[in-house]
Amino acid sequence: MLKEAVYHRPKNNFAYAYDAETIHVRLQTKKNDVQHVQLIYGDPYIFKSDEGGYSHLPQTAEGAQDRWQYETKPMIKTGADDRFDYWFAEVKPTFRRLRYGFELQDQEETLVFTEKGFFDHIPDDDVAYYFCIPFLNAIDVFSPPTWVKDTVWYQIFPERFANGDPSNDPEGALAWGSQEPTPENFFGGDLQGVLDHLDYLVDLGISGIYFTPFFKAYSNHKYDTIDYMEIDSQFGDKETFKTLVQACHERGIRVMLDAVFNHSGYYFEPFQDVLKHGEQSRYKDWFHIQEFPLVTEPQPNYDTFSFVPFMPKLNTEHPEVKTYLLDVARYWIEEFDIDGWRLDVANEVDHAFWREFRTVVKEAKPDAYILGEIWHDSMPWLQGDQFDAVMNYPFTMGSIQFFAEQSISPSTFSNTITNVLHSYPENVNEVSFNLLDSHDTPRILTLAGDDKRKVKLLYLFQLSFIGTPCIYYGDEIGMSGGADPGCRKCMVWEEEHQDLDMHAYVKQLLSLRKQIPAFGNHAHLRMLEADDEKGIIVYEKANDQEKLLFVLNNSAEATSYSLPILKERDLKELLSNEAITMGPDSPVHMQPYEGKVFKILT
Repeated sequence: MLKEAVYHRPKNNFAYAYDAETIHVRLQTKKNDVQHVQLIYGDPYIFKSDEGGYSHLPQTAEGAQDRWQYETKPMIKTGADDRFDYWFAEVKPTFRRLRYGFELQDQEETLVFTEKGFFDHIPDDDVAYYFCIPFLNAIDVFSPPTWVKDTVWYQIFPERFANGDPSNDPEGALAWGSQEPTPENFFGGDLQGVLDHLDYLVDLGISGIYFTPFFKAYSNHKYDTIDYMEIDSQFGDKETFKTLVQACHERGIRVMLDAVFNHSGYYFEPFQDVLKHGEQSRYKDWFHIQEFPLVTEPQPNYDTFSFVPFMPKLNTEHPEVKTYLLDVARYWIEEFDIDGWRLDVANEVDHAFWREFRTVVKEAKPDAYILGEIWHDSMPWLQGDQFDAVMNYPFTMGSIQFFAEQSISPSTFSNTITNVLHSYPENVNEVSFNLLDSHDTPRILTLAGDDKRKVKLLYLFQLSFIGTPCIYYGDEIGMSGGADPGCRKCMVWEEEHQDLDMHAYVKQLLSLRKQIPAFGNHAHLRMLEADDEKGIIVYEKANDQEKLLFVLNNSAEATSYSLPILKERDLKELLSNEAITMGPDSPVHMQPYEGKVFKILT
């Protein structure tokens, strides 16, 4: 047994409170090294003497030895990546406190792993050997909004979704879709356009809208905010937005806005004051300025987003900046009843600010969703004191590489997804924001080389994965486009120019996600098989009531594949509604880039 590969640490993603009664425990071991793992657990204050009496504290009586009272429970192997196996157990401690360790068995030896190291027996004379959950305090439980688990988002870039009110078009606006998008051109998309097409979203199966910024700004993308308290006039006014939010809520659609609190725009009034008055400006400490006077070339002498001189970084440690931005966070919830904030460049803002931000937002609306844009390991932001979730880019990149680009093998993809699932606690995974593309990336059809079969596989995997999925506007009707600005084309509304087959497929998947809990976000997902030769992946989604098997052929070749079923079973293929009986050697016939979903009936 390779002891160096055995890893556990309480809190974070290896031992955490799933709810106010339940603790999840995970263990990591070397891949294919350990055959069985048992969790050793018990209350830290229950002992039993050799003479048979129980006590709540160890008492060393002459001639008697008190023994800690523990139970054991088999741990389930929930997955493996290229280096490690992952084991899982769930316990509900009677008194909401826990001491625990692990008994590991391979073909040659049995070892006990505790906080103090390895032993050849279970120590029972002192609980100090063991890992500790001191007390399950309900206030410490990571508790994201419950509604997010069942939400399917639709990302709207307001300038390009629909022009519902030409009277507010910006000067020089072009006819809808008449030209390719550029970083500078405008087409007149607005809030009224969204309002006009809400029933389209309801019919598709959407239950949440994520708006990229629409606050007053100079650009067409609006990530260079001029005034955080005002809607840009090209999108309409506050009354229109209030009507839009109310209409969304009447249709069961939540609304999330995009906040850029890491940086402002160049024409943000406080920054303009610094440009004008230099060191004498009362706002000079609102920004991170290295020297005066300010210059933009060849490189800004003030901190910015990246090196973009038109996006000066805000000093979120400054009391006035904090007050201003926290007022913004509260205002749009209290005045317009929005349901969440997506936070741009969230990892570059200090943790103390985000803790105060969470307090303000949750006071205004306890079930508001707080989503951070972070592209790397985000555990420091996901401990219940800052964000509810982050944008799940490891999921995105792995899915694009496997299905669209076909640059990684099935086994590498399976390893990637297993790692994604074990990087965060389960209650974090359930609200992770799973996207395939966005206003920042090429569209998935373009990434897939215009092969719509690959896009369908991407959608099947995304919409059956754990978390809250997001569809980028127009992908569901086959829109294409390269990187910014190509991914920001005007939405195509003429049905004769839409891919209605793709639309119907996405609608079917969203219906399955809503109707079948195990297809959606109410089941455990486990990668079962990855066949590098045939290009096949198989994964399972299961809960106490139902089990689904997903078989995806990510290959240009037709093939046959036997399902990992131990005995003959009656099944239903959910995409075709075909009823079949299969056994361990029954072949599943797969067309190129085809996915099938089997519900086990018996």
